[in-house]
Amino acid sequence: MDTAQKKTADPKAASTTAKKNGVPKGLKYSKEQYLEWYTLMLRIRRFEERALMAYGQQDVRGFCHVYIGQEAVAAGIESAITKDDGIVTAYRQHGTAIGRGVDTKAAMAELYGKATGVVKGKGGSMHFFSREHNYYGGNGIVGAQIPIGTGIALAEKYKKTKNLCVVMFGDGAARQGALWESWNMAMTWKVPALYICENNGYAMGTSVERTSNVTDLSKLGASFDMPSESVDGMDPEAVHEAVSRAAEHIRSGKGPYYLEIKTYRYKGHSVSDPARYREKDEVKTYQDRDPIKVTEKLILDNEVATEAEIKAIKDAVKAEIAEAAQFAADSPYPDPADLYTDNYSQPYPFLT
Repeated sequence: MDTAQKKTADPKAASTTAKKNGVPKGLKYSKEQYLEWYTLMLRIRRFEERALMAYGQQDVRGFCHVYIGQEAVAAGIESAITKDDGIVTAYRQHGTAIGRGVDTKAAMAELYGKATGVVKGKGGSMHFFSREHNYYGGNGIVGAQIPIGTGIALAEKYKKTKNLCVVMFGDGAARQGALWESWNMAMTWKVPALYICENNGYAMGTSVERTSNVTDLSKLGASFDMPSESVDGMDPEAVHEAVSRAAEHIRSGKGPYYLEIKTYRYKGHSVSDPARYREKDEVKTYQDRDPIKVTEKLILDNEVATEAEIKAIKDAVKAEIAEAAQFAADSPYPDPADLYTDNYSQPYPFLT
């Protein structure tokens, strides 16, 4: 991570049309910002590809839901919020955690079930957590993170901070009762929550059209008079701008905001899902909009960076993920006695 960032932030490496902290001609953001988006998306993609390989080699067991195709969502969110803001999400969460700053070594070790993992090998693929990075998971129960995130946001309001909590869920969880209960409370109390539906179209494997009478999920917030909009989730710029607008609204004390971010997962729901319920032409259409390839082309076409700089980023990310995989493989498994640590316990009165 540090290697790639140092390479992209080096002012001596700037192209002739882009200066450090300057905005390249014809574009909206600085060279550093475009390279930050590109590097993070590439880091997530390579991490997930290595996780799939490790699963095939049986180094990773249990459930595994990869973020391949949805990287622009994490990148655009991170550039628009602060590190003091919280994020809570569902089980397709490796990319979100890495975006928050969770080290790829700790993330990969967690997938391997090792003691050096981000939650000491006890959480696995679905249950990352990092208080240091204000990352509250990774939750395996569909929709359960929505009331949790609402509570985190309520705590920020109670403490009178300017922080918000990003509460992420999928299109499948949009049908959970916990969402409606949380939204009713959040709007009544004007809690600083940014609700984001990562709509990849298929929940576990059934399209939105077959599971909901409301197929435009951006309209869901209207029932609560919650400001809402739909966003192109294949474009980190579009995500960044929508989240920035939402964050400004929330920090001004006006209450929650809702974004339906339309994205797409290139792989199945989990590693055991061959995703045969999708038409090949549909998948091809979204692959042509691959956020990493599109952003790389934008960078090169607009001379934001040179091919040499892009290659340096790719090489650094490749080395980082290889190092993470080796670290995970070499790390020890947790001591069985640790099963009883980091657990809350309260004796029953009638047993004492």
